[in-house]
Amino acid sequence: MNTLIEMYDERAIENILAADMFRPERIIYLCPKEIAQDRSRQDKLRAFFQRRGWKPELVFIEISPFKADAIFRQLLAISKKCPDCAVDVTGGSDAALFATGMFAAQTGAPAFTYSRKKNRFYNISGADFADNLNCTLSYSVEEFFLMAGGTLLPGRVNNAILAKYLPDFDPFFECYLRFRRKWPDIVSYIQKISPAENRQKPPLSIQGKYTVKGERGSRNSANEEALRSLADIGFIRNLKIVSGESVAFRFRDATIRTWLRDVGSVLELYAYKACIDSGIFNDVISSAVVRWDDSSQVSNEIDVMAARGVISLFLSCKTSEIQTEALNELAILRDRFGGKGAKAAIVSTERCNAAARHRAAQLDIAVIDLEELKDGQLPNRLKTIMKVK
Repeated sequence: MNTLIEMYDERAIENILAADMFRPERIIYLCPKEIAQDRSRQDKLRAFFQRRGWKPELVFIEISPFKADAIFRQLLAISKKCPDCAVDVTGGSDAALFATGMFAAQTGAPAFTYSRKKNRFYNISGADFADNLNCTLSYSVEEFFLMAGGTLLPGRVNNAILAKYLPDFDPFFECYLRFRRKWPDIVSYIQKISPAENRQKPPLSIQGKYTVKGERGSRNSANEEALRSLADIGFIRNLKIVSGESVAFRFRDATIRTWLRDVGSVLELYAYKACIDSGIFNDVISSAVVRWDDSSQVSNEIDVMAARGVISLFLSCKTSEIQTEALNELAILRDRFGGKGAKAAIVSTERCNAAARHRAAQLDIAVIDLEELKDGQLPNRLKTIMKVK
């Protein structure tokens, strides 16, 4: 097989899996008009394959996905120019599948498919090379975005340094659980007494008033017990509290400073570590920001994203109640950049209400709430979501 014919599919992974597995010299995509004329999307596919270490010739031919006769004629024309061709029938429309069946029957061209459930390729007709073949491919988080025409952008977290902080994340989360109801006020207090100026080199040594202005004219006083707990886990040092008057301490470093000034960081870091601790993912990223395509400025952030082979996991982390809007956004991101086989879960430090659970079930999103987090079940729950024993 020197030429692979692919029926272009909205699910990005359907367009690259067979090609990346068998690596033909040429890939011909039969695609709708908007893709045939979208040079940016085509270039993204070329960039994806180049990142994977090879440069196939890519050809994009416009078809109507609903006209089987026209697709059949196009397949016949391709086979005359490229007699050593095979057809992947995994993606595409019903009309394309019907046309491919007629084409394979008339010409004897090899046809095969891929089963997401079995993670295997199967011979349909004349494709012995694909007969019951295990898919051994594995993709990074960035490659999942790239294959779908997206771009991974720098997020709020420097993932390159997270490994050295892993031992800190469980104690940090335990501290959070202890003061969960007061956590927004604790973070707000730290924000007020730690100036936000000089972002390039923020000050680590802090001295501030014991009581500061809170939200809507309220007063926010230092939570002495919480500050001592943060000192016990080594996040702040040289803590000095003059009750009713002043507070002074030093952040361990600039990274810890950032995390203590952001309400949601503690759960995101804990979820990141749970992905690592599960031992089932080949890539994990915290704060994965994706730009949808080069022609727009639309971007979204996934709190934690992980990859296991050809399956991606999208995690949304909430230190508040689960809202319908968050579920809808998560489902859209999963479908756009992960495809049909991708998984999604929302992690919340509140108890999930019945309405939110019902909506999550409709969208096939797993819910992990406070009770499971208290019991330390997150790594095992991730294995269940990914269907790993």
